[in-house]
This record gives sequence, structure tokens and C-alpha cells, in this order.
Amino acid sequence: MTDSDAPARSAFSYRAFTMFWIGRIVSILSFQMLVVAVGWQLYTLTGSALDLGLLGIAQFVPMFVLTPLVGHVADRYDNRTILLICQLGEAAAAAILAVGTIMGSLDPLVIYIIIALVGAGRAFEIPTMVAIIPALVPRAVVPSATAWFASSNQLGMIIGPVIGGLLYGLGPGTVYGLAVAFWCIGASFIFLIHMKRVPRASEPVSLQSLLGGFDFVWRDRVILGTISLDMCAVFLAAAPALFPVFARDILETGPWGLGLLRAAPGVGAFAMSVMLARRPLTLPIGKVLFVVLGTFGAATIIFSLSTHLILSMAALCVMGAADVVSVVIRFALVQLRTPPEMRGRVSAVNGMFTGTSNYLGDFRAGAVAAAIGAAPAVLVGGIGVFAVAVLWMFLFPQLWRTRTYDELPAAQVLSGERNKPS
Repeated sequence: MTDSDAPARSAFSYRAFTMFWIGRIVSILSFQMLVVAVGWQLYTLTGSALDLGLLGIAQFVPMFVLTPLVGHVADRYDNRTILLICQLGEAAAAAILAVGTIMGSLDPLVIYIIIALVGAGRAFEIPTMVAIIPALVPRAVVPSATAWFASSNQLGMIIGPVIGGLLYGLGPGTVYGLAVAFWCIGASFIFLIHMKRVPRASEPVSLQSLLGGFDFVWRDRVILGTISLDMCAVFLAAAPALFPVFARDILETGPWGLGLLRAAPGVGAFAMSVMLARRPLTLPIGKVLFVVLGTFGAATIIFSLSTHLILSMAALCVMGAADVVSVVIRFALVQLRTPPEMRGRVSAVNGMFTGTSNYLGDFRAGAVAAAIGAAPAVLVGGIGVFAVAVLWMFLFPQLWRTRTYDELPAAQVLSGERNKPS
């Protein structure tokens, strides 16, 4: 099968991608179950929005510190092996939480340490998950496969929080134990992947090679603009860390309500990712990116003002749908504009930007909520998204003018050429 006839085939006609997709669903499902249980358990122990925000810091620090090493490892070593180690390590962390809960020895400090270990595993896992996709399907199928990859994330984000919220009534130890089992199942599907060999970085380990991903991103203004735009928008509009506050104090529900709030963005995102997988974007992707960013900001504002569970879930669904369009565009741009031997390092940089937005965004939300309240903290962030969109139109005009995923071949980026105005 050649790339020329690849568009006629689904990504799922490639067995390796199917195994990868199922493994990813199970992995993200496990993580989302764990997040719901940890969030509710910590808020029960401390009653502090700031402490919820610190969970973001606990995940961000290992990701930030490990990013240069993560990309180098992903480019030099077998991606499947890396994923297996990460998922089994995350299962071990969940097992520690389960044992600690059953023994009654779990306090906030222990929770932060375990979450930091999970964050370290995900620091390696997420960039490797993205970098492996072009080795599983032909180049022409990568945008569709990327959208299906996003859908696997969303399926896990829908099912995981609901299961976690419902089973929390049996105790957080039950949720953690089931997360261990699911992570092991996910690892078994990754083990079943058989993939073609891809070019590996061969240069000696040096500071230049470790920072190669940063240098590449800095010189490609389209990739830099895309990932930094997403980082700033999600940093400002981050709300998930405050979901326990919204669920208990504003919407007056229990753990099941928290599970529904956690799942709602995934519902919208899953529907949109399936649509993008079946009908890839044909509109100018730069302009689409800014439109969905505005939609994301507007939905964030509605969520912050809502006092009804159904309206809050609807707003979160729209946020999830808008966010997944941005994710698909960003991941496809990174994969198609980057040489194979550098995809791990560039994906690691992308992952660091994503981690910054998610985890530091959670901390920002928790800190601001501690000062002015949860709803105003989210409202201010939603308004800030619009300011970022306007600013980025001026800072990265190349991004606004971008029409297709690989409008500028990666080789031209490396040689320093730039997009010409359309």
C-alpha cells in the first residue's frame, strides 16, 4: 500500500494503530478515574481550592524538568517499550494510592508525591504517544489517525470520570484498584503493537541534541504560534481543578456530579474528533484555529456564570469540542512539519507547552479561586482567552495565513525558509 492510495483506507485498517488506539483509551480512562478520586479525596481532607491547584504543580514540575530528556529518549529508543514502562509505572503509583487509602495513611503530602510520579510517567508517555502515530499509518492518513487518537482521549475522559465518580461511593481505594487493572490492560494492547522501524536520532548525547526540539520549534513560527496559543488559552481558562468546588458548593451535587463535569468536555470532544476523523478539515486551518479559540473562551464564560448542572455540562461540551479541533490541528502540524528523527523531541516540547497550560492553569485557577472565588476565577480566564487571540494574530501572522497542515515542508524549515504571504 502506497501513500497515494492510503486516503481510501481507514486508520483502523492498520492493526498496529487499532491496538494503539484501544490501549490509549484504557490508559486515559485509568488516569481520569484516578484524577476524580484524588480530587474529591483531597478536597474532603483539606477543603481548600488552593490545595486542588497544587495538584497541577505536582504534575507540572516533573514534566518541565524532564522535557529535554523525554524528547531525546523518544527519538533514540523503541517507542513501544517506553509506553509499556510508563503505563506499568502509572499502575504502580495507583496501587500505592489504593494501599495508602485502605491503611488510612494517605495524607495530602503523600498524594502530591504520588501524583508527581504519575506526572513523570505521563511526561514520557504523552510525547511518545504522539510521535509514534506516523510509524503506524502512512503519511496521508496521519491527520485522520490524529483525530482518532484525540477521540480515544475523549472516550477515556467520558467513561473514566463517570466510573470514578460512581464507584467513589464504595471508597477511593476501589477506584484506585480498578485504575491499576485498567492500566495493565492498556499496557497489554501496547505490547501487541507491531510497527515498522523508523529513523532514530544517531548524534551523540549533547546539550545541542537535548535542546534540538526547542530550537526546531523556535524556528518554525507556525508550530510555535500554534502551541503557544493553545498554552496561553488553556492556562487562562483552566477550570477542571475547580470542578470539585463547582460540584459541591455551586451546583450542590456529590461525587457523581463531579464525574459528570469531568466527562462533559469529553462528550463534545469525542463527537468533534470523530467528525474530524471522518471528514478532515478542508478550510484554512489557521483561521479555523482562531475561530474555535473564540468559541472556547465564550463557553468558558458561560460555565463560570452557570448555577445549573445541565447548562454547565452543555458549556463544557462546547469547550471540549472547540478544544479538540485545536488539538488535532496542533498535533497534525507537529507531526507533518517535523522530520521523523526529531518527532520525539518536538513532541516533547509540545507536551511541555500542553502540560504548562493544563497543570499551571490548574494552579492559577486554584490560587485565584482562593482569593476571589471559583466562579470569578474562571470568568476572568474566559475573558482573557479573547485578549490572547487578538494578540496572537499580530504576533504570528504566519499562523493566521496557514491553509494546510504541511504547507511548508519540514526540510525547508530546517534550512531557514519561511512561508510567503498568500
